[in-house]
Order: sequence, then structure tokens, then C-alpha cells
Amino acid sequence: MAPRTIDLSPLPIVDRPLSRLAQLFVGLTLYGTSMGLMVRAQLGLAPWDVLNQGLVRHLGWSFGAVTVLTGVVVLAAWAPLRQRPGIGTVANVVVLAVSVDTTLAVVPPLVGLPGRIALLVSAIVLNGFATAVYVGARLGPGPRDGLMTGLHARTGWSVRVVRTTIEACVLVTGWVLGGTAGVGTVLYALGIGPLAQLFLRFTTIRSKKDLCP
Repeated sequence: MAPRTIDLSPLPIVDRPLSRLAQLFVGLTLYGTSMGLMVRAQLGLAPWDVLNQGLVRHLGWSFGAVTVLTGVVVLAAWAPLRQRPGIGTVANVVVLAVSVDTTLAVVPPLVGLPGRIALLVSAIVLNGFATAVYVGARLGPGPRDGLMTGLHARTGWSVRVVRTTIEACVLVTGWVLGGTAGVGTVLYALGIGPLAQLFLRFTTIRSKKDLCP
């Protein structure tokens, strides 16, 4: 039997705007925080950052410029999936940048391996939860999460399978291009899909029509 899909398409902004905007910004802030914590764990970058690092080596661009490039390319891939951008798509870029920089400024690098492992695991779990929180607000996913939700809707595959497949493909491509991967990269690639699917069950906002008996 095919897995039950979760409706993650954007809802009209007039549908409970305040609570959904709050959920969006909380989710994005936590997502950026988890990115900073993973950097501080120093046990491997997330797959998309491995890809960006590999592209930096070949293009000679800054890390930020390459991040914008991959975002634009992924947004272009939305077209055949009929994904619609929203407030969350734009907020994704701004809020994540502020949140991750703040986290890196506040949290110092750790020295002991046990502490770094604990930080890595916490960061991955927080990332999965944060993804579900801001995507579940249904105000428009970020470029990369929009690819996940679009494939989820079009194929009927579970969020777990779609996200894990995307992360694995991105990781392999980034590694081939010369990006740096570690144990944290593999754990993230394998864990983020199941975690996002688990938390989406509890964080996804349903439309008023769905809530009517």
C-alpha cells in the first residue's frame, strides 16, 4: 500500500496568519541554530554544504555566492513540480543567515570528542524538528525543502524516502567535486528524512476546510 502523503502546499496567508508566521520564524530560527551547532561539532558538514564547498573549489566563488547559485538552480527545478513559493521561501534566506551567524558567535568550538558527538546528534535532531516546524507552517518552503515537498506530492513517496534520496545524491555529488564529508554528514543524510517525516505529523497546519467536520 502506498504511503499516505502529507499536504504541504502553501495555504492562503489569511488562514490564521499570526500563528503560522510565528511558527515559520521559530522554525527558521531553530534551523539556523542547528546549522551553527553542526559546524561547531566539527564532525562533518551537511550534504548541501558539502556540495557548496565542492562548487567553491571549482568556481572560485565565495561560499555565500555558491549558496545563492544552488538555491536558484533548485528553485528552477520547482517548475515541473508545480511548487509555489511563499513568504517562507524568502524568509528562509534572511532568517537562516542571521540565526546561524548568531549561533556561531555565541557557541564556542568544542574540544572533547564526547561533547562534539552529543552536539552533533542534538543538531541533527533539532534540524529535523525545525524543518518540520517551518515547512509545516505552509507559508512556502525554502528552495531545498520545496524540492522535497514537490517530489513528495508528485511521486507519493514518503517524506523520509524523498528527503533521504535527495540528501544522498547531493552528498555524493559534493564529495566527487571535492567537498569535505565526515561522519556527521552521513548521519545527517540518513537521519534528516525520517526525522522530518516524524515531526511533520505533529507540526503541519491543516486548512480550515480540513478541520471542518
